[in-house]
Amino acid sequence: MKYAICQELFEGWDWADQCRFIAATGYGGIEVAPFTLASHPREISADRRQQLRYEADSYGLQIVGLHWLLAKTQGLHLTSPDAAVRQRTAEYLRDLTHLCGDLGGEVMVFGSPFQRNLAEGMSFSEGLDYAGDVFVQVLPTCAERDVTICMEPLTTKETNFINTCAQAMELIRRLNHPRFELHQDVKAMLPEGIPLPDLIREYSAHTKHFHVNDSNLLGPGMGETDYHPIVAALLETDYAGWVSVEVFDYSPGAEHIARESINFMRRMEAEVG
Repeated sequence: MKYAICQELFEGWDWADQCRFIAATGYGGIEVAPFTLASHPREISADRRQQLRYEADSYGLQIVGLHWLLAKTQGLHLTSPDAAVRQRTAEYLRDLTHLCGDLGGEVMVFGSPFQRNLAEGMSFSEGLDYAGDVFVQVLPTCAERDVTICMEPLTTKETNFINTCAQAMELIRRLNHPRFELHQDVKAMLPEGIPLPDLIREYSAHTKHFHVNDSNLLGPGMGETDYHPIVAALLETDYAGWVSVEVFDYSPGAEHIARESINFMRRMEAEVG
């Protein structure tokens, strides 16, 4: 398996120091939260993009892509009934797509729970219409830059729009575009009530990115989730994308979380394999 880690865990570290530590810990990829680089992708110059990519590469790391796409933005929303807001959101996502491509990234994970919530009284179908309108405006740029947007189902505690893999697939099938696929996240899938291995197998043809973590918001192996069947399902379905560590509780420290997570995942892979 190919292992990456989401680098907002290291926010405040110099980029080169992040890359050095992540590579030394054994990861092959680094997944970027854009807000850690600048408040807007247009603020990141061509030279800076080249430098970020060069430094990651110099440590043997691939920048696998972006996530937290709309975090810390203002005036952007995926399901807004206001066409002007949707257009601004699409423009921002196009800017992110160019950033992702310039960094050598392949995927952009669309989570951003607050910026996709349905307004009071809005139906799920209307939300699909509005979200589809935004993504249709972005997908030609994705095709141009070889970047895939991966829709991430999130729990009902986080958002009221797209809470299951099946709901994400409704949007994926509606758009029917090779650059719009599914993202799966262990923490987010746990409340679905369907065994995670079944979800992995059922949607394997569309899953292009995978986050590992646990219900306690820490890394894999730091909670109660049994990872043996999860890893077995990934191997069984020949999952070829990145397995990326994403945590939300940083209290044990970035170094500890990073080391424990990859060591655990490698142990699971060896035991299952």
